[in-house]
Amino acid sequence: MQAHVNGQVAEWLCRGLQILGCRFDSDPGLQKSIMIKILTLTDFRNHKTSRIDTHDAKNIIIIGENGAGKTAILEAISMLSGDKGMRGDDMSDIACFTGNGGFSVFGETYNDDSVCVYFNPGDNNRHAKLNNDPATLTDLGKLLRIVWISPREDRLFVDSAAERRAFFDRLASNFDANHSGRTAKLSKLLSERAFALKSGADSKWLDALDNQLAAVAVAVAATRVQYAGEINYFLNRFSVSVDGIIEKMIISGDPAAVAERKYREYLSQNRELVGDKMVLNGPHKSDFGMFNNELNLPVRLTSTGQQKSALFDLILAHTNLLHTKTKHNCIVLFDEAAAHLDKNARAQIFGALNENHTQVWATGLDKNSFIDVPNAIIVTCHNGEIRSILYPKEENNGEN
Repeated sequence: MQAHVNGQVAEWLCRGLQILGCRFDSDPGLQKSIMIKILTLTDFRNHKTSRIDTHDAKNIIIIGENGAGKTAILEAISMLSGDKGMRGDDMSDIACFTGNGGFSVFGETYNDDSVCVYFNPGDNNRHAKLNNDPATLTDLGKLLRIVWISPREDRLFVDSAAERRAFFDRLASNFDANHSGRTAKLSKLLSERAFALKSGADSKWLDALDNQLAAVAVAVAATRVQYAGEINYFLNRFSVSVDGIIEKMIISGDPAAVAERKYREYLSQNRELVGDKMVLNGPHKSDFGMFNNELNLPVRLTSTGQQKSALFDLILAHTNLLHTKTKHNCIVLFDEAAAHLDKNARAQIFGALNENHTQVWATGLDKNSFIDVPNAIIVTCHNGEIRSILYPKEENNGEN
């Protein structure tokens, strides 16, 4: 692969297998994929109690008017991977306002596992259970691999680098369950370092912080480079790039120990405040991009439709990579995203995901938009209640 350079931004294209020597051997310690069989929400958003049985369907289409609680269902599923959720709201804001201040999301899988995320009234954090035993949120991330596209991602390639970093970091976390914890630790260490500089901390304190920060920063950057390299192996029309001070070191061939030493030296030479702010480069400033190989343009310079196409191609490649490398399946959430595709494009994306060992949960306003989706059920949602489950492909459609 070649690096594509725009006049203003260098597109550092990861050369994947050549740089990293990546292998796609599955880890024998990993269990086979998990898909949701039954989902139960309690006091979650406007859902007092809602239960969805997927009845072996691989595509679950949730239909209802605006405000019916469709997105809340996808948000609840997104939290079952240990993530804060596709909206990222405070837990207290997610709890149903007519409830006691807490909520729970409970999922039963086809592997006879049960996963639960719950929030107690008056608590500060959410908690997890795996097969009814206390678990960590990271444990859930190792079991369930979940990605999503919402209207928020419509401007992913033209919005801030922070939005792209968050999106691609979530994808990378499907392969390294500790990645999200490292990115959170990176943010925490940066805050501690800024506070230490403002407080006039001595060099020993700063040395200790810089040692920790360098180690975490290189680990974060290395995971990003590996993900970009591996996903490019499964992309044809597009290429993923990652650009950052440490990412460049790794792409150029620096071993992790060398990159860590270089970044630690950089940190020790940059301990001044500009005004009351710490001006510092690092993985918290890195950026991801996609390049359209057919148009020979960065995706951010292409049309809105072409940007959407790049997103769907990325998700397809991601699910393919996930199953090839780990034998895990992926749960994909489409919040109003697929509803705006034309009939042929929608049939193509759902058909491809169906072949990629993927379970898809999608929302929309009109069930007719999904009539040609294979292996699907239509779930009607109204005011936080599940009204019906329809099997559109059966001649005698019945409602449950």
